[in-house]
Amino acid sequence: MFEPATGDGPPCPDPVADPAAAERRATEVRVAYEGLLQIRRLTTTGGDDPVAVPAAWERGQPVRAVALALEAAGVPPSALGADGARAATGYRVGPGERPGQVRVEWLGPPGGGAAQDEEAALSRCARALERLGWEALLYRGPRRRRYLEVEPIPAPS
Repeated sequence: MFEPATGDGPPCPDPVADPAAAERRATEVRVAYEGLLQIRRLTTTGGDDPVAVPAAWERGQPVRAVALALEAAGVPPSALGADGARAATGYRVGPGERPGQVRVEWLGPPGGGAAQDEEAALSRCARALERLGWEALLYRGPRRRRYLEVEPIPAPS
């Protein structure tokens, strides 16, 4: 079963070290994303553009939906190494403080520069999500680290 990269899993396949595995992953992401858009087309009523609003499936599984949207947009996920330490710089998607809300952070290995890149990287994440009907607000949390709070825009009535 396909699982989008949330940033808390193993590193994605390296296209240089393992081009076949990287291509398989890219194909899986593309097929899953196209499926998500098809679900939107078939289930969303009202509004001008049925793919511009998250479907009920996405609202029920917002962490998976946001992770898929970011991965399909080409934003790199963070990752954990075998020792459990951050092994790659990128997004991390997890549950937000309220039901239906998602938190997106920009994380990386210690000393890897993720903190310096987070505002630009999270702005890129926000743009990718907003195009798909997610409201993404940038906040500053503990230790002055930025993060996004993400929620689906209301469905048309």
